[in-house]
Amino acid sequence: MKMKKVLMVGLSLMCMAGVLAGCGNSSGSSDGNYEIGILQFANHGSLDNCREGFLQGLKEEGIEEGKNLTVTYKNSGSDMATDNQIASSFASKDYDLICAIATPSAQSAYNATKDKDTPVVYTAVTSPKLAGFVDDNNKNVGNITGTSDLILADEQLKLIKDMMPDVKNVGILYSTSEVNSQSGIEAYENAASKYGITIVTQGISSSADIPMATDSLLKKVDCITNLTDNTVVSNLPTILDKANKAKIPVFGSEVEQIKNGCIACVGIDYVKLGNQTGKMAAKILKGEATAKDMEFETFNAGEIVINTKVASDLGITIPDSVQSSASQTFDSVASEE
Repeated sequence: MKMKKVLMVGLSLMCMAGVLAGCGNSSGSSDGNYEIGILQFANHGSLDNCREGFLQGLKEEGIEEGKNLTVTYKNSGSDMATDNQIASSFASKDYDLICAIATPSAQSAYNATKDKDTPVVYTAVTSPKLAGFVDDNNKNVGNITGTSDLILADEQLKLIKDMMPDVKNVGILYSTSEVNSQSGIEAYENAASKYGITIVTQGISSSADIPMATDSLLKKVDCITNLTDNTVVSNLPTILDKANKAKIPVFGSEVEQIKNGCIACVGIDYVKLGNQTGKMAAKILKGEATAKDMEFETFNAGEIVINTKVASDLGITIPDSVQSSASQTFDSVASEE
């Protein structure tokens, strides 16, 4: 019987539907054909970009959808119970590789395959250690590896200080159930004193908490900065609407948030992050490497992105030094076009 290879890609930060059956192992396919499943935790642009980059990375390594690759997507809609069910469904098949993109889906996929020999590849996981994927020495704790999107807190706070010299209190909304947000907050708190800034946090347990939590936070801060928190990013329009009315700027964590109305960020390019992950997955699928022996990789080449329309609407002047160093500049808001 021809062996099937299925790569589960857990996208925390978007996809379509479908579950694939199959059987296989962690070495390369005997006939060079692969089946890939993509599990996504939430619907937002960061994760869409991650998925796009992931497939690009595979293609660049000779694994291309429609040729030697079949792809099926699943989206849990930011619901952990659904996420776990999808992961369990995928894990019940003898898939060759599970790539989990974003922390919640990565944890679901990892937990679902602990008793199997299925390798797991993750991406958009802020802290592999807090997520439980590596030990204190950053060694993989199982047949799992991937890429991290650790927040560039120091660089982001410098950007905020450059644009708002009098800033004192920077707010962060976060989901108490997402361990990736805990590591992001820690990074901000460690860097804050360097800039004379106090980090003010506001936790939420679900999307329903966003309106009230945002109102509460806006009363205490000079601006808000986003993490890569999936629940928060999925509710960005609500947050921006309230912040704009209060004339409080919201700094994003990646380019899609700037397109959609955040003022600026030193952020990660999630297409590039996904691409990096795809190349790692290709090595595993081809049998050139094993997940358990492949160290996780970080992506720390942050880029400044600004939105001049948002700055103008809020009455904030972007310094020439920031404008000249920006890799991308937007002069409109996508949702208003």
